[in-house]
Amino acid sequence: MNPTTMHQPNDDEEYAEPRPKPVPKKLALLLYTSHFLSTWNSRLFEFGSVLFLASIFPKTLLPMSIYALVRSAAAIVFAQAVGSWIDHGDRLFVVRTSILGQRIAVAASCGCFWALERGKDNMDQTVQKLLFAIAVLLACVEKLCSVMNLVSVERDWVVVITEGNDEARRDLNARMRRIDLLCKLLGPLAISTVAISSTMVAIWATLVMNLAAVAFEYSFIGRVYDMVPPLRRNGERSPLDSASMTHPQGNTSTERRFGSVMSQFLPIESLPFYFSHPAFLPSFSLSLLYLTVLSFSGQMITYLMSVGYTPFHVGIARTVSTIFELSATWVGPRLMRRIGAIRGGIWSLSWQMIWLAVGIALLFTDVGHSQTGVNSLISATGLAVGVALSRVGLWGYDLCAQNIIQEVGCLLPNSTVH
Repeated sequence: MNPTTMHQPNDDEEYAEPRPKPVPKKLALLLYTSHFLSTWNSRLFEFGSVLFLASIFPKTLLPMSIYALVRSAAAIVFAQAVGSWIDHGDRLFVVRTSILGQRIAVAASCGCFWALERGKDNMDQTVQKLLFAIAVLLACVEKLCSVMNLVSVERDWVVVITEGNDEARRDLNARMRRIDLLCKLLGPLAISTVAISSTMVAIWATLVMNLAAVAFEYSFIGRVYDMVPPLRRNGERSPLDSASMTHPQGNTSTERRFGSVMSQFLPIESLPFYFSHPAFLPSFSLSLLYLTVLSFSGQMITYLMSVGYTPFHVGIARTVSTIFELSATWVGPRLMRRIGAIRGGIWSLSWQMIWLAVGIALLFTDVGHSQTGVNSLISATGLAVGVALSRVGLWGYDLCAQNIIQEVGCLLPNSTVH
């Protein structure tokens, strides 16, 4: 062969950067399935527990309020400890522990709810309070394990799996958020449909679905780990281990170890680090995004029903709102591809504020004219439409902010931002 006839690379071919490889379909499918099972069972139990408590304590909202308050408080108090373990622990062990912790806590909770429901009319008050206290503690465990699983996979595993491939990361983020939203809609719908016929049947259904999923979820996440060698993180020590080795003896060592352990359970200890972190602004703004009653939550539903909406109409409104939220999982990635994550987030926030302003303007259109009847119903419908359309911007910004936080996580791999 004449050497002169051989292909000579031009400048574009010689200096062109290789395109990053997409995430293998089998790997993505295993990750999505594991995430779906975890999110589905979490949403199912979260809503189901409210229905169970409402049936067990039909004349008071106090037990339900205590249950929800303590469960949320546990997530706040122990967030630092969970984040530290995610940062420094073996990735597979952390996620599998969260899976087993969730399933065991839910199974034991179902046992408590079953006993409370069966004996709600003739159970001794002391036994009832004891079972309720156990159910609250189990709810705290389930919540912490759920947070551990979500943060590990979305803030850590996805970043490692898609390292150097922004397109693949945006795609994984969007599809996993799509799974979250579908489970948020269909999980409560499924368990409430069963609970209409019988609370006991709903408790058993929650238990069966929870136990049926654990083996698949446990296996699938292990196969994802095996398929991505960079997920292996060996030889790293947590700050607790380092402190123990530095001061092996004496009272000073004991005090230091005690102080190190306590710092893991005090969220205030991490505030200086959080405020100085490069991802503080997008993370903090993301948390502020949900400080609103303008969503289809309890306050909004109560208002709509007070002006004449029926539960069927509320269900339709929530379904339409969820459809708009799902559309954001397609719109968000396209915005980021065209104009970047920062400008995409600004556009999403603008869209949200515009439609919230329209909804509120329609709400106050009939103020001073009529607070009841057709006019009030029309203004409430205008508010509902504005809120539903605004959710496209909310979830679009959520995806943009998550992408920014993950990009910072690529630069600072040992600091998970919550």
